[in-house]
Amino acid sequence: MAEATYVPRFKARYRDELMPALMDELGFTNAMQVPRLEKIVVNMGVGDAIKDGRMLDAALEDLTTITGQKPVVTKARKSIAGFKLREGMPIGAKATLRGDRMWEFLDRLVSLALPRIRDFRGLDPGSFDGHGNYTFGVTEQLIFPEVDYDKVLKVRGMDITIVTTARTDGDGRALLAAFGFPFAGEPAERAS
Repeated sequence: MAEATYVPRFKARYRDELMPALMDELGFTNAMQVPRLEKIVVNMGVGDAIKDGRMLDAALEDLTTITGQKPVVTKARKSIAGFKLREGMPIGAKATLRGDRMWEFLDRLVSLALPRIRDFRGLDPGSFDGHGNYTFGVTEQLIFPEVDYDKVLKVRGMDITIVTTARTDGDGRALLAAFGFPFAGEPAERAS
């Protein structure tokens, strides 16, 4: 008897429902032309790490909890005397998600985290980079339900970049809208 393999919910939904719908909507003739997700990069800047090393450790722990994998410590590329910053000092953390972890993170982001943002009016539809990739920032890590409020040393924000294979911003926007991203000025579509 063959063992059933786990497929993330958004991955199955993309393959079964969204890909054919996007093919029709965008007018593609080949399934390989349809934009898809490549990776998701979650970046957290920790400027306080210059004065207090515990802040970086706390940020690494939060990012590990949120993404499910160990983040990489980012270091300063050049010295800036006004900030008492030297080249090579640790100033942040980032995690690059691919494969099933990427799909699971996207599912949690759209279904759980974004609806928990206070005074949320939608994501900026103008934050595409010209190549179909989308970057936005969140002001606090507490929007993710897996982060324990009592263990947080300091509330800090993060940048989330969604890298797609879309060639244009319109194609990238269509892909993310199909997943249920709540862009400002558009009617909210419920992700199921």
